[in-house]
Amino acid sequence: MDYMEALEVYKEMLLLYCEEAKRYINTQCADLEPWQIISLSVLLTLSAIWLKRFLFQKESLTSRIKKQCFRLIRKIPYIRTSIQKQLNKALDDMSMSVCTLKEGMSYTKLLPTQGLTQKQVLDSIRQYQTLNEVQWVKGKCSGAVYWGDEKLTELLVKVYGEFAWSNPLHPDIFPGVRKMEAEVVRMTCSLFSGGPESCGTVTSGGTESILMACKAYRDLAYERGIKDPEIIAPVSAHAAFDKAAHYFGMKLIHVPVDKKTMKVDVKAMKKAISKNTAMLVCSAPQFPHGIIDPIVEVGKLAEKYNIPFHVDACLGGFLIVFMKKAGFKLEPFDFRVKSVTSISADTHKYGYAPKGSSVVLYRDKKYRHYQYFVAPDWQGGIYASPSIAGSRPGGIIAACWATMMHMGENGYVEATRKVVQTARTISAGIRKVKGVFVFGNPEVSVVAIGSDIFDVFRLSNALTAKGWNLNTLQFPSSIHICVTMLHTQPGVAEQFIKDVKEEVAIIMKNPKERTTGMGAIYGMAQSIPDRSMVTEISCGFLDCLYSTDVHKVQKNHHTSKKNHMNGNSEKH
Repeated sequence: MDYMEALEVYKEMLLLYCEEAKRYINTQCADLEPWQIISLSVLLTLSAIWLKRFLFQKESLTSRIKKQCFRLIRKIPYIRTSIQKQLNKALDDMSMSVCTLKEGMSYTKLLPTQGLTQKQVLDSIRQYQTLNEVQWVKGKCSGAVYWGDEKLTELLVKVYGEFAWSNPLHPDIFPGVRKMEAEVVRMTCSLFSGGPESCGTVTSGGTESILMACKAYRDLAYERGIKDPEIIAPVSAHAAFDKAAHYFGMKLIHVPVDKKTMKVDVKAMKKAISKNTAMLVCSAPQFPHGIIDPIVEVGKLAEKYNIPFHVDACLGGFLIVFMKKAGFKLEPFDFRVKSVTSISADTHKYGYAPKGSSVVLYRDKKYRHYQYFVAPDWQGGIYASPSIAGSRPGGIIAACWATMMHMGENGYVEATRKVVQTARTISAGIRKVKGVFVFGNPEVSVVAIGSDIFDVFRLSNALTAKGWNLNTLQFPSSIHICVTMLHTQPGVAEQFIKDVKEEVAIIMKNPKERTTGMGAIYGMAQSIPDRSMVTEISCGFLDCLYSTDVHKVQKNHHTSKKNHMNGNSEKH
């Protein structure tokens, strides 16, 4: 029997089975009235739709079941009372640590009847400055302030003052700001090997840059017929991708990283790709451990499946573009990888511009168009904006432009050489300390420290007591130092290594000792299976940031949570 004969036999058998199925259905429905058949069909259709919506949501079924179980458990009176007691204590501790004022200070709650003189305002500002306790000027702080050079600060203050009232929303009134913004974007495109069609926009920070890229690819996915667009990103990717998924109704699929290298698992990323994939994400470097993902390898996936590919270089973008000229080799990470369609890079980090500026870049203008928002029928006129904000501070854009022009290529190369060399000095020094290890092979400016012997949060506590302010990480427990120009000052790196060595030696005398203080809180937060509790504590912390009457805010917050836990949502 040849192929064609076999195919004919297969067709005949298929038709026979179809006839049998039709006869069986007709037999079963023979005694039913038409209204019953119609009702049953509608009921089955609605049930199928409900089942599909129940099983296939942006949040996995397992996660939803866990949340519901925890909600039910927390309704048990004894457990509810015990949990609320612990939450209240955590909130009280945070309020005391965040809202502590110096003796004699109080909050201003009403406008002064008579405006203060300029001298009085400046005197008050100096009082506010005395609240700082972390000695960031001496290089004791991880990240946060990336330089703080006095001469550069003087320049930025003058430039901002010249453009304090400007707003790029009105390019006809402030053409100078428009020109500077366009030049900031073009200079940054050039740094990341963008061609003549590359483009971008200035944003308020890395989070907005990431949001804009995700929004663009969501709308592109809609145009391609994808109804439920998904972001595929490493678990180490910045939380701004979680925020983007939440804001824009996308689903974020987290891909694991290799436990040794801390780079994203490319094979796992390939398995995660589906018909709903709207974009792939890599970091250069990622925030937790300072590791650059395998961008070339992931780029091959993006090219094969024709998926937009975003590289998040918010943290170290203005280092990695200068590393080659500073004497450090890196694998391609930018538009040289032909499947990379967008890049985010913060000018207010290692670009040394004032806080509130970042850039999102696209390989081609066709991608940037999906980022824009246009309301053509508004009564106030055609409303078009390039990013989330409408009005934007022209002074920040001018100061960013001034910084880039003042630094120049030579200035950035020299700064990069100092920062990267200092980070590598710290990394090499920490690797020699028995009891701790460095995650992966950090190539840029972040060095993450862990331990298999003791709770590394104990080390965090000990270093905090010595004046250091480090970043605390979770899953796995670790701490990191983000090296800035302030750490390149003579003796800072050596002092950090010395302090780590001394404190680890003390801890190793009793490695199993219980962790206390903020370290214990971070450790506990990781171990809580009900993540909604961590969310509640975090919301309480955010409430504290806006509090001018701590105890009153705490009382209201606790009462609202109690009402919510009792199911009195209307009262809340």
